Amino acid sequence: MAKKRRKMGEKPIIGFIGQGYVGKNYADDYEERGYKVIRYSLEPAYVKNKDQIRNCDIVFVAVWTPTTPKGFDASIVESVLKLAKKGAIVILKSTVVPGTTVRLQKKFPHLIVLFSPEFLSVGTAAEDARHPFSNILGLPVDDAARRVAAHKVLATLPKAPHELICKSTEAEIIKYSHNISGYAQIITFNMLYEVAKKLGSDWDVIHKALVADPYIPNRYSQPVHKSGRGAGGGCFIKDFAAFRSVYEKLMPKDAESIGALKAFEKKNIQLLTSTKKDLELLAGVYGPKVVKIKVKPAVGRSASSTKAR
Repeated sequence: MAKKRRKMGEKPIIGFIGQGYVGKNYADDYEERGYKVIRYSLEPAYVKNKDQIRNCDIVFVAVWTPTTPKGFDASIVESVLKLAKKGAIVILKSTVVPGTTVRLQKKFPHLIVLFSPEFLSVGTAAEDARHPFSNILGLPVDDAARRVAAHKVLATLPKAPHELICKSTEAEIIKYSHNISGYAQIITFNMLYEVAKKLGSDWDVIHKALVADPYIPNRYSQPVHKSGRGAGGGCFIKDFAAFRSVYEKLMPKDAESIGALKAFEKKNIQLLTSTKKDLELLAGVYGPKVVKIKVKPAVGRSASSTKAR
């Protein structure tokens, strides 16, 4: 049977692989704006849609990219790229280490693979998806076909104050910059908090001044968060460990920087374990011996990351 031709000006069919909080909220936003959306994930409600991803013109990938004691793992992303039809535009929303999109584009030359960092927070994910502060499309190869594809994708996204088309490796580093800076802020404010406690100072008083100071990033300036302390959640722990590993490989002789990164990790592990926060996630990245107690292993996720601290 001949395939039905798309009408001129008809909206593209949008596919989403992964229905964690990232994939779900982006898919919800597209549906609200009148696009036909096909969702596939391992949840019972969507698992039957696996073969329908081949009907999609644009496919967003928002699956789990874990960091384990063996290192960063993009195998889930790689496995689902096989579901897209030839010529489809595939946008990676999953956080991947710099260079991954270039590698995957070479392995899947029949697809147009782009990287677009997500900046959703768990508590405000729906609002963040509807009103992005930045839309970034990273190209593994800077050619006409991929630039046209990037503009097609931008045309479907909600408008953002900042829009950028750049190299995919640059876009991947932008995503890590977002997460690594947040992690570093959390550790820094926790150390300031320790000094305040030692000197008998009231952190609430200090915090009010931090919030009022336009030169201090204060999003992570409350050290006690969700009854625990430290940089937790599904992105900070794994992404910082992955970044440190990348840095070690690229700059093996920079002992000072590597030492600083490892010290931040060690301090964060101490904060998380001392307050019993996100121990399953911590064990998934560094191994069960790090938490020193028995924990239930973290299950696979369909969201690429989380900002829950």
